[in-house]
Amino acid sequence: MDKRLNKPLGRRREIAAGPQLLTADRFDAKSRERLGAPALRTFAAIAERWGLTEAQRLSILGLPGRSTYHLWLSKAREKKSVLLPVDTLLRLSAVLGIHKDLNILFRRPEEQGAWLNNPHDAPVFGGQPPLALVTNGTQDGLMLVRRYLDAWRGGSFAAPNSVDKNFAPYKDEDVVIV
Repeated sequence: MDKRLNKPLGRRREIAAGPQLLTADRFDAKSRERLGAPALRTFAAIAERWGLTEAQRLSILGLPGRSTYHLWLSKAREKKSVLLPVDTLLRLSAVLGIHKDLNILFRRPEEQGAWLNNPHDAPVFGGQPPLALVTNGTQDGLMLVRRYLDAWRGGSFAAPNSVDKNFAPYKDEDVVIV
């Protein structure tokens, strides 16, 4: 046995605790049931604000049957519990995040709507309106828009596009410290 391993090392550096890991119980039925109705009510309000059709709403939610969707919504509006699948809750979370980011980035609902509905030449959108990705039926489309807005809101800039073509770099005399 190596005696060096048994020697006290003096003061040990404390290692900072890492981020709290999410536990699997966040997906249990009780948690999903608690979150379902409020998430659906909020989604319905956002969908109204965005002017989404029923087909777009169903697509965002992962294409549940129409009767299932209306049953969920009816229960949610009556403040009854709604047990949603994990996939549906993740999709609702993405929509809520997109809505939050749009409210931070744009002051007026008209600006939010214009951003969602107009084509974009940022490479991630491929010339499509962001709403086309949100309503394409995949989590990838939802998350792409969510992550783009999160990065923009957080100060990360997008790849140069047509908005940048007339940009002139600042000169030293343009910078004023007050």
